[in-house]
Amino acid sequence: MGKQTVKEIEQILAAITDEQDPRFQHICADERKSVQKLVVRWHKQKELEAAQKARFEQMSRYERELYEQNVQYIAGVDEVGRGPIAGPVVAAAVILPKHVYLPGLNDSKKLSESKREELYTQIMNCAVSIGIGVVSAAEIDQLNIYQATKKAMVQAVQQLTPQPDYLLIDAMELPVSFPQLSIVKGDANSISIAASSIIAKVTRDRFMKELGNQYPEYGFEKHMGYGTKEHLEAIQKYGIISEHRKSFAPVREAMQIQKE
Repeated sequence: MGKQTVKEIEQILAAITDEQDPRFQHICADERKSVQKLVVRWHKQKELEAAQKARFEQMSRYERELYEQNVQYIAGVDEVGRGPIAGPVVAAAVILPKHVYLPGLNDSKKLSESKREELYTQIMNCAVSIGIGVVSAAEIDQLNIYQATKKAMVQAVQQLTPQPDYLLIDAMELPVSFPQLSIVKGDANSISIAASSIIAKVTRDRFMKELGNQYPEYGFEKHMGYGTKEHLEAIQKYGIISEHRKSFAPVREAMQIQKE
């Protein structure tokens, strides 16, 4: 094998998966600093991939146990938007294929926006079924946030086709007939729940960004409806809109001040 350019070596390394590959041994013997940097980068990439694989296996344990009991369709269920003072609460239910692998899958809150968008596309493309439930700010005021969250989750589950055989839910029990398991911090402990948290988060964020376009003075695209200093100042200056949750203390207090 002759002397290759650094660019050629980079392309070869991209296709190598095993340190015992003769091409890898040959590259390691190349003393050029630029080549040695590529070797170091290759090792780091493989370590990252191994860590992602191990994490995915760990997060698949609930699903594996259910598959061993001959459960076929497992739906993960999660929600986003309980805490904000504006916008809907959004839930998602996701049935993943049995042998899926989604590197980097995690609780949506622990992922960058670009990684969430990337995984959102992968999940949408590979999922057996996806359901999304949305409960508006007005309904949240009528029901209370806990009941509104349940309603959004039930809506999401009801949209699934085929129907699930079992539900894995993030820290919630639902009034549905399907067998279910409530898992504390489920979005960090189950691939199905993590997938649903990503679908719900991206769906809600897109809604809030659109709301930001409609009402640019409030900055919804930045704070996603949470009660930040910027958001509260905008409420004081411009008042509230239909997407504000009037039963939530910061909005209720702002309304009271405006009346006075």
